[in-house]
Amino acid sequence: MRIALGVEYNGAYYSGWQIQSHCPSVQEDIEKALSIIADSDINQSQIAGRTDKGVHATAQVMHFDTDVARPLSAWVNGTNRYLEQQHISILWAKQLNEDFHARFCARRRRYRYILLNRDVRPAILSKLVSWENRPLELDRMIAASKYLLGEHDFNAYRTVHCQSNNPVKTIYELDIHQDGSYYYFDIEANAFLHHMVRNIVGVLCAIGYNDKEPEWAKEVLDSKDRCQGGKTASGEGLYLVRIGYDKDYGFPQQAIIPSF
Repeated sequence: MRIALGVEYNGAYYSGWQIQSHCPSVQEDIEKALSIIADSDINQSQIAGRTDKGVHATAQVMHFDTDVARPLSAWVNGTNRYLEQQHISILWAKQLNEDFHARFCARRRRYRYILLNRDVRPAILSKLVSWENRPLELDRMIAASKYLLGEHDFNAYRTVHCQSNNPVKTIYELDIHQDGSYYYFDIEANAFLHHMVRNIVGVLCAIGYNDKEPEWAKEVLDSKDRCQGGKTASGEGLYLVRIGYDKDYGFPQQAIIPSF
């Protein structure tokens, strides 16, 4: 049977989702706990959107296959009990047919990037928000963001190590708003390239600092050259907050969006 799980995690304690031999990963910790519940090896789980080192998730979706029957509550409460660290929580579980795939059935992904803009670094929210001490101008960043909406070749906004064969993605929403010293960047697209959100935020911040004009966001886009882009923003302020699926799957549809 195929089991889908909703997952929340604090990425500050991990080197990303994917299992790596030399450092802790979210996937490894979850699969170890699932294997205890199943009393058999659970591995090769699949994820809706792989996250990098330091990146958080409030509404990640994963699936795994097993021939062991357990109540759905056991996959939630039991797994949470056996997770070695308290930086991951299983939120819900649902049994599905084998035609479901956490990644390939996802129609949209939504991220929130949180940036604290003040003179001194954060203490309480260290590793949970990004920090910049240079003043930002919100109107300039909003103007620049309009150039990125819609379907484009985002080759200039991905890392050179990105393995995606198709750099063309569609951004449905790119909203930026300020609440006191906090800036929130909300981005929803059909899919994202490696470091795409962080590179977008890096370009928008350079414009917000008055280092570049708003039109520069389009110039970078049109260049299709990563070397023409700006600084990659830190992963610490990035949250995966929603995966959009067809309603027939019966998953929670509302985004779980952090704010400070």
